[in-house]
Amino acid sequence: MQEWNELILEQLVWVVIGLVIVVVWLLIWNLLQGSKLRKIRRKYELMMQGTGVEDLEGLLIDLKLQQGKLEDAQEQQQQILKQLQSLVPKQKAKIGIKRYNAFAERGNDLSFSIAFINDEKDGVVLTGIYNREGSYVYAKPLTKGESPHALSTEELEVIALAAQGE
Repeated sequence: MQEWNELILEQLVWVVIGLVIVVVWLLIWNLLQGSKLRKIRRKYELMMQGTGVEDLEGLLIDLKLQQGKLEDAQEQQQQILKQLQSLVPKQKAKIGIKRYNAFAERGNDLSFSIAFINDEKDGVVLTGIYNREGSYVYAKPLTKGESPHALSTEELEVIALAAQGE
């Protein structure tokens, strides 16, 4: 028994040193983990700040609801955009203009024809005829590039010019 006691006493120093090393290592590991946990807590508190929600689950639910509202708003915007895209070709954005002398024997290029049309050649042609006795302006509606009123050669030219003005 004496021998066992001596053997244990001889090895006790090494056991105590080993236990001290393990305790110190666990203490250092615990401090490192505590530091990481504090950083995570600060990030969590920063993320939750100003949300009006107490926990992460509530925040995620709130974000999901907001995402649903955003998707609804985006769908409405898509529908409006489709409506606008269908209206754009109908806008009278193409213009053709020509100045000319309506009466070749006298005067200058003071007469004009101007066409305002859309992609479908719907719109209007305005013609101003100038001579010494007076000035006259005519407006003729266009549907598919044609009018119920007779079109002059100059008016047909400005319609073609406007149609080319891509």
